[in-house]
Amino acid sequence: MMKVFVGGSRHVSRLNIQVRERLDRIIQKRLPVLVGDANGADKAVQQYLHSKHYPSVQVFCAGNLCRNNIGHWNLRTVPAETRNKTFDFYAAKDREMAREADIGLMIWDGRSVGTLLNVVRLIAQRKKAVVYNVPQRRFWELKNQSDWQVFVSRWSADLRNRLEEKAAAEHLLEQLSQPALLT
Repeated sequence: MMKVFVGGSRHVSRLNIQVRERLDRIIQKRLPVLVGDANGADKAVQQYLHSKHYPSVQVFCAGNLCRNNIGHWNLRTVPAETRNKTFDFYAAKDREMAREADIGLMIWDGRSVGTLLNVVRLIAQRKKAVVYNVPQRRFWELKNQSDWQVFVSRWSADLRNRLEEKAAAEHLLEQLSQPALLT
């Protein structure tokens, strides 16, 4: 059964009707949901799925401490390479969710590099990612690297540079058929 990695920006704390409708379709299809434990979009998604009494959810946490598991779903703790609770610490669970998922739904605030890095992880594995851009109130369906390049070309050079730095640190650029992921 297709697993959906649902994630997003920590600055997104509410889900609008468009995102809730997408989650309702996931529920209707009874697709397993993989979600993180962060505040923001992860917590908002957990709250929504809990309000719908949706059981097919697995919450991923980095290290031994889980910040949010609103529905008391199955926990998946992912060992982190560092004890410092930095970007890299929490990225361990994101890498695992991207690896296990078949598709992603990302709720993006228009600024978060971490959310876009999850999209890069999915695209690098030849998986589809759907990005909801909150400021634009628009979904972007990214099925391949070409779709990704159109999407990312709209954003600032600074954002693309920060994203490229993070993607390079994970060797994601090497996994792509065309190394120019962010141009």
